[in-house]
Amino acid sequence: MHFLHLLTVQARKLSVRTTSTMGHPRLYMILLAFICHSYGQDAFNPLYRSKRIQESAGSDSSDCLPRSNGPHISPNSPNFSLDLRMPGVIPAKSDTYLCMAFPVPTTRSHAAYVVDFIPRATMNTVHHMLLYGCKSPVSTTNYWDCGSTRGTCKDGASILYAWARNAPPTKLPKDVGFEVGRNSGVSYFVLQIHYGDISAFQDHHKDCSGLTLTITSTPQPFIAGIYLLMSMDTVIQPGKRVTNADIACDYTSYPIYPFAFRTHTHRLGKVVSGYRIRNGKWSLIGRQSPQLPQAFYPTNHDVDVQYGDTLAARCMFTGEGRSEETYMGGTSDDEMCNFYIMYYMDSKHAIPYMNCMKQGSAKLFQHIPPEANIPIPVSPENMNAMMPMAHSTGHQDPVSLPGTASEEQPFTQDTHLEQDPTWPQNSLQLGQVSGLAIDSDSNLVIFHRGDHQWGPDSFDTQALYQQRFLGPIQQSTILVVNVDNGNVLKASGRNIFYLPHGITMDKDNNYWVTDVALHQVLKVSSDGGDRTLLSLGEAFKPGSDHYHFCQPTDVAVDYETGNIFVSDGYCNARILKFSADGRYLSEWGAGSSDRRRRTPFRIPHSLVFLPKRNEVCVADRENERIQCFIAQTGEFVKEIKKKEFGESVYAITYSPVGGEDGTIFAVNGKSMEGNSPPPTGFAINYATKDILDTFSPKKWEFQMPHDIAVTQNGSIFVGDATSKTVFKFTAEKTHRSVKKAGIEVQELEEIEAFIQTKETPEQNVSKTAAVEQKPYMAQHLKPQDEKKKTVPHPNKEHGLLPVVITLLLLIPLLLVISVGVFICWRKNNRYEVKTGPSAVGGILGKISGKAVGSLNLGNFFASHKGYSRQGFDQLSTEGSDQERNDEGSSESENEEYSARPTPPPPSS
Repeated sequence: MHFLHLLTVQARKLSVRTTSTMGHPRLYMILLAFICHSYGQDAFNPLYRSKRIQESAGSDSSDCLPRSNGPHISPNSPNFSLDLRMPGVIPAKSDTYLCMAFPVPTTRSHAAYVVDFIPRATMNTVHHMLLYGCKSPVSTTNYWDCGSTRGTCKDGASILYAWARNAPPTKLPKDVGFEVGRNSGVSYFVLQIHYGDISAFQDHHKDCSGLTLTITSTPQPFIAGIYLLMSMDTVIQPGKRVTNADIACDYTSYPIYPFAFRTHTHRLGKVVSGYRIRNGKWSLIGRQSPQLPQAFYPTNHDVDVQYGDTLAARCMFTGEGRSEETYMGGTSDDEMCNFYIMYYMDSKHAIPYMNCMKQGSAKLFQHIPPEANIPIPVSPENMNAMMPMAHSTGHQDPVSLPGTASEEQPFTQDTHLEQDPTWPQNSLQLGQVSGLAIDSDSNLVIFHRGDHQWGPDSFDTQALYQQRFLGPIQQSTILVVNVDNGNVLKASGRNIFYLPHGITMDKDNNYWVTDVALHQVLKVSSDGGDRTLLSLGEAFKPGSDHYHFCQPTDVAVDYETGNIFVSDGYCNARILKFSADGRYLSEWGAGSSDRRRRTPFRIPHSLVFLPKRNEVCVADRENERIQCFIAQTGEFVKEIKKKEFGESVYAITYSPVGGEDGTIFAVNGKSMEGNSPPPTGFAINYATKDILDTFSPKKWEFQMPHDIAVTQNGSIFVGDATSKTVFKFTAEKTHRSVKKAGIEVQELEEIEAFIQTKETPEQNVSKTAAVEQKPYMAQHLKPQDEKKKTVPHPNKEHGLLPVVITLLLLIPLLLVISVGVFICWRKNNRYEVKTGPSAVGGILGKISGKAVGSLNLGNFFASHKGYSRQGFDQLSTEGSDQERNDEGSSESENEEYSARPTPPPPSS
């Protein structure tokens, strides 16, 4: 198609001379055949497909900066340069993220190595750029809006380069390169550009920002990679002069050799420092003000990192000038703390991407060098250079981490939770889903029952398990799943559990689980070895003393103290508190502001710990309420009870964003009478107890939503025990006008105009988004619309004659072109060339970018916007783990039997 486009262009040039050549069709055929031959030879160049895409991207971009036409190959040299540029885009609104994919110009049998990056952008237009590498980008034909839930890549993505604030080029050391192509996992480059403030586009110029890569086919002895340290949980107090965000992880791989570093925060960051800790000694890797150009700067010293070392970073913030708490996130009111390390390692052990998001301990950071809290002065010139972006962007830096996802925004009061119908991309073979959790890598952890089911015959009236003869569940009951695509990363938990129920994670990524058949709480390692590190309770023996449980339901963990809280459960009505080593501390029952009317728990079913408030909240299932208690004393704090809950509240979780004191997410159960609304998810403001939002699946109803979990980036997951399904919900931005009426009318009408143009099938999403904005325009902007409609239109009859004449003149030309195309086809047919996207596709891609409707700011707090967990090898599970349960079982057999057994006598 690219060739035909070029052929048509040549034909159009010839049509200018129709007066002198109309009688010589043979001349047309000869010229067209010559053109066909010239371009046909290039079609078989190994790099031709990449070149075609580059030329396509540059078409119709007359007002872009001068640019090259794809790979430039020097004779007798293994090196070539490759331009990755946006195809003349005009972002429709501020905080727009656009992506473009470029195939790596190599064959499957040979790798290539990126050895240099040259940015082609200015911060007057571009807030920042990221270059990813992946196997399967979201699109391979046109650019797309990657600030929505579509993200950048369908599979895992690794970061190759980052640029912001007019940063200079990054130079790699000699003999070091980023491996791409072949078995590297990088078949495509994906260029992501964040256009922060679009006031620079008031003159309607088109943007061709991007990068120039220098690539070599010569194998490099050392492979480059990126290690990212990032804080996820820091809260900056208003007015507080200094708040530190500390991150630290033990390094457990082959040696790496840092050679460059990059810092990133938003406006409150003063200085970011990174260190290697070995034998108690802190060695500086890099230290810089995040308000300076955010380049990769050379490391301060020659520092290597070996197995057993610790990597640590600190971001120093100030809350001065803020009137409320500031959280980690991707909006203009949030902050970020990123320290990038660009390293190289021996090619035999190369790992292209690693990350750390664990909060550093106060004990460790007592010894951090004082320089980490000394701000670096920033000149007025640099501060002024920040201003064009400051008012609209908050300086987001969306980054994809292994697994995650690509860039999603946290739930706030101006968002609505919608099901992601594309998740999971591949079916998860699950039993009854009983528990969900999020690990420290922001992966989803699913606890399910395999081929076991809780039914009416599972227990007797004394709560003794009646199906021990079945043995433990042989399938892997714990699955670690990628939150972006649903792929299974790790599977464990075989031959341990009988009837799994609740699960949570501690700060060391250990699993704390409950098994209602065993009547136990177990601490299990997450390294795949299925080691039981601690057990509370006596197997298969229910009880109500300090050392026994009766069908315990859930566990909550205090990360600071290590204390654990157990909800117990179906036949006891209490919450127990234990130390990290399993020592009994205290217990309590239900609370009430009126002690004379205190109602005991009726199945305390789900627990969540609120670190910000040091409270434990419980879903008191059959009392249709949520109660919260001070974690240290068990003192009652508050109760949330809504008529919308119906007859039960099954599960709760908590996020610190979305309100002054955070948001509680909950799911209720199905009514026994069958006349109530189907089960629903709720987002509840903790401080006011108001319901902020409700959510449920689009195509199917919840049957028995049994547990709920929320990621750092705001994605909600609900596990349904009856349908054996996990649902994902993401926060979608509601419409919010940010312009004056006159300007907004023009923008919306331009969107309508683009809707009327031809679009590729991929752009139908943008078309729909634009159509959905019409009611808003009709309702609020009617006067301006009416003025537009009064513009006179030319008489159709007056324009008919020129059209007829034009068609008559074009008929001979079209006949000649058809003959030329036929000749070319006969000539090239034997080669079976598969052409890439045409220049027409590039033009239509611009239409798609202009017609984009509302978008999510970044998918970042993937993570935290954007931080997707991509890049790790996905561990496959054995076939027996994924065998589907018997499809013939009825729904009633799948439902969890919730009748309360007779409380057991105290155990001796």
